[in-house]
Amino acid sequence: MATYKKRGYKPKAKKESDAVEENFNEEESTTAEVFNNLDEGANKTEEWVSENQKPILIGIGVVVVAVLGYLAFTKFVQEPKELDAANDIAQAQIYFEDALDASGKAQDSLYNLALQGGNGKFGLLDVIDSYGSTATGNLAHYYAGIAYLNTGEYKEAINHLEQFSSDDEIIAPLAKGAIGDAFMQLNQPEEALDYYEKAAKLRKNEFTTPKFLLKAAITALELKDGEKAEKYLNQIDAEYQDSAEASEVAIYLGQAKAMQ
Repeated sequence: MATYKKRGYKPKAKKESDAVEENFNEEESTTAEVFNNLDEGANKTEEWVSENQKPILIGIGVVVVAVLGYLAFTKFVQEPKELDAANDIAQAQIYFEDALDASGKAQDSLYNLALQGGNGKFGLLDVIDSYGSTATGNLAHYYAGIAYLNTGEYKEAINHLEQFSSDDEIIAPLAKGAIGDAFMQLNQPEEALDYYEKAAKLRKNEFTTPKFLLKAAITALELKDGEKAEKYLNQIDAEYQDSAEASEVAIYLGQAKAMQ
């Protein structure tokens, strides 16, 4: 007998509970796959750690030893050395400070005592030799550079000042500018100008910035660079009107303009 579909026949829709169960099964399958992948990755990591356990432990040991060594070095070597350096530079600092207030031969003599030492005490050069790696040894380079600059040993002054480093607002630019002064005394104005410019830019303050801007301007005039000299003079006039250097701007500004 032939069979046929009744007109208007529609297949029965899935029950809502069946659809929910199907979606749940799909989500459960996806979640399981994710966890399986994670487990597989974890297993690979565990295998890698197991295979490389020895070098990993050695690496950790090296780091621990390095940290402990650094802490021990700082506590038992560097700190006592810093204290010794501070004690040994004390007399040289006294000679240096006395030299700043002296003049003529007395000043030269005091600077030499500061450099070489006296009365059985360390001089700045001794401090540098014995404590060069300390903060005090670094400061000794600055004192030595200024002492040599004031006693006419300009190359030695440059040598020590270039080895000095500082983040101080005043001393850092003073050291850089002092190198410029040494080059000027050696009749090397191009190099001097470079250091005066660096000193002026190194820190922005009312003391060192106009000081070295003016020196840069005067040096630029000596090099016949009126445009650069005018730029620095105008900067002093615009930004540092209350400085002592501002009163000298007019003296040099006419010279700078006449060169252009």
